[in-house]
Amino acid sequence: MTAIIETEHLKKTYTMGGKIEVPALKDITVSIEKGEFVGIMGPSGSGKSTLLHMLGLLDRQSGGNITIDGTDVSRLTDQERTAFRLHRLGYVFQDYALVSELTAVENVYLPCLVRRIGQRECERKGLDLLTRVGLGNRADHLFTELSGGEQQRVAIARSLANDPDIILADEPCANLDTENSRIVLELFKKVNEDLGQTIVMVTHEEWHKTFFDRIIHVRDGQLDTETEDEACRQE
Repeated sequence: MTAIIETEHLKKTYTMGGKIEVPALKDITVSIEKGEFVGIMGPSGSGKSTLLHMLGLLDRQSGGNITIDGTDVSRLTDQERTAFRLHRLGYVFQDYALVSELTAVENVYLPCLVRRIGQRECERKGLDLLTRVGLGNRADHLFTELSGGEQQRVAIARSLANDPDIILADEPCANLDTENSRIVLELFKKVNEDLGQTIVMVTHEEWHKTFFDRIIHVRDGQLDTETEDEACRQE
């Protein structure tokens, strides 16, 4: 397999009150293969969401390098990072991040419109993706007419709209009950297997582990190799 994401000595430090430096990531070096479904796990405040935000180019690192599919994204300008996100990455957030005034299908094909693809082609793709996630019959429903589980499935469909190299999901089940969480995880797994889609997902739920190909454990801003080794032995 070929690495699609590589980090070297990745660091992130936040400055509080203009004086106090708080390290969120400390020397993280990881490699994620193309087509993997990888979980990032760790206790609250461990730095797992910060790591995902670095990988998703939603924030800049304080040190180290990030390479995505051969591109050193650390060297990209802000404009180049925006274009890279639009064309290469898909996102799923715990709060769904849907536009309430738009229908389900309009939310899905919105990234296509931003890329200036024709309206008719965008609509066709949006409906195809909604059908893939089992919501073809809810295409014309508004945000407020969908359950939490359905809203997250719309968000997953939207994350696929730009044919991304990588989907990054930050606690996508945090606002869902167990049944809907399982539906979302099974959908991720199906997308991963059927499309060969690379997915990197942050979670704190232990029972989610069975869905991942591999787990990156983070604690106190560092890789938790002891926990990772123990998990591997249990598998």
